[in-house]
This record gives sequence, C-alpha cells and structure tokens, in this order.
Amino acid sequence: MTQQLKAQPRVALALSVLAAGVFVWILVGQQSTVTARQSNFMGGSPSVEDSEDLRTLRLKFPAGVRSNWHSHDWGQLLMVEEGSGLTQVRGEALYEMRAGEPWWTGAGVEHWHGAAVDEDMLQLTIYEGGVNWMDPVSDEAYRMRATRP
Repeated sequence: MTQQLKAQPRVALALSVLAAGVFVWILVGQQSTVTARQSNFMGGSPSVEDSEDLRTLRLKFPAGVRSNWHSHDWGQLLMVEEGSGLTQVRGEALYEMRAGEPWWTGAGVEHWHGAAVDEDMLQLTIYEGGVNWMDPVSDEAYRMRATRP
C-alpha cells in the first residue's frame, strides 16, 4: 500500500508533463500553420468558401465509354488529365478534348462527354448543384468526326 501511495505523485507528475507537452505541440503546430498560410499570399490571406454542393471527381473512362446527355444546375468544368476525350453540346459539332485543356459547360447546357473511341481518358470534373440526366448518346453521334476550334 505504501508503494502505491508513493507512485501516485509520480504518475500525476508524468501525466502533467505529458499534457503540457501536448498543449505546447498543439499551439506551435497551429501557429506554424497560420504563418505558413499567410506567407503564401501578399496583401492578406484569402478565405476558404465552402459549399456543401460542390463536387470534384476524377473519372477514368475506358475507350468507347461516354456519359448520357445531361446538364448541370451551376455548370461544369472538365479537364482531361490523361488520354483524349470527346464532348458535344446538343446541336453543335463534336469536339476533341486533349490533356491539359479545360472545358467549361454553362448552367443548363445539354451535353455529353467521354473517352475517345480508341483511347482511355482520365477526367477531372468540378460542378456544383444537381445533374439532370437525359437520353443516351447514340453510337452514330459518338462516332462522328470530331473538330478542334
């Protein structure tokens, strides 16, 4: 029993030292993060504006795969990361998308996109709000000759 009583102050001291260390680590870590963020911008720091409806996806389309016709409530930003793809706004010419080129489709614009007929495509897509899905893209429309502006 005597050893238990002697051990209690040592345990309390060890826990106090540990708690103080964690507290200092948290404070230093937060200060470093704030300083690092501020050092990346001149004239102030931008704020992060979050949206519950914002979606970012990386989609791998195997060769020959494409979406149905659809539109987005807010619009959609696409960028091909690897390979090449095809996209079309309803009533317009088929367009070839290449790696590194952004593609914007405005709100409510009916369109489709997918991989080239003979090449896989990795696509980054960013959109906010809902997607309004429509009819499939016919094989005939998909295999039309693509243009480049």
